[in-house]
Amino acid sequence: WKTWGVNAALSTHVAEKYKKSNIVVFSSGNIYPIVPLASGGCTEETPVAPVGEYAQSCLARERIFDYYSNQFGTRVFTYRLNYAVDLRYGVIYDIAKKLMEQVPISITSPCFNCIWQGDAAEIAIRGLLRAGSPSVIRNVTGPEIVSVKYVAEKLGELLDKKPLFEGEEANNAYISNAAKAMEEFGYPSVSVETMITWQAQW
Repeated sequence: WKTWGVNAALSTHVAEKYKKSNIVVFSSGNIYPIVPLASGGCTEETPVAPVGEYAQSCLARERIFDYYSNQFGTRVFTYRLNYAVDLRYGVIYDIAKKLMEQVPISITSPCFNCIWQGDAAEIAIRGLLRAGSPSVIRNVTGPEIVSVKYVAEKLGELLDKKPLFEGEEANNAYISNAAKAMEEFGYPSVSVETMITWQAQW
């Protein structure tokens, strides 16, 4: 109930109070379906298919701001993020932590997208200038589809640890195509290779 309260009910109050503002609405790539790796990831045109209450409530937040954007002309930039990483959290951190603790790393979901938190924050701020009515939707992530196994092995080389893996690699995952965002905002300033190196050093 708290998730729905924050993501849906609170969004209604915010949209009502600030309906004459430009608004960046944070959402998630989790509202998309799992897709084949060969697809290149979900685009903004991919029909949403949220699984679970968190993803459903994220879509509810989007739809509430869509309503205000269409009904009252509120300028909205819908920011579908997956996944921001920092040295203290995120997918690369999770892999590094398991590597250091010699805990098996699941490769059932074999790939992911990520973007450095600083680059993600910059796009969010610049998104205020891209907001529109009806709302403008953009996928925000890095340009690469990154292999879990590759990241683990690269970290293993840097940390002198042999990664342990479990599960079988599927041929699909939660991945997004951020080509439109790349065209509008430019490529992220921090590459995946740099993130891996920084994570190992940290």
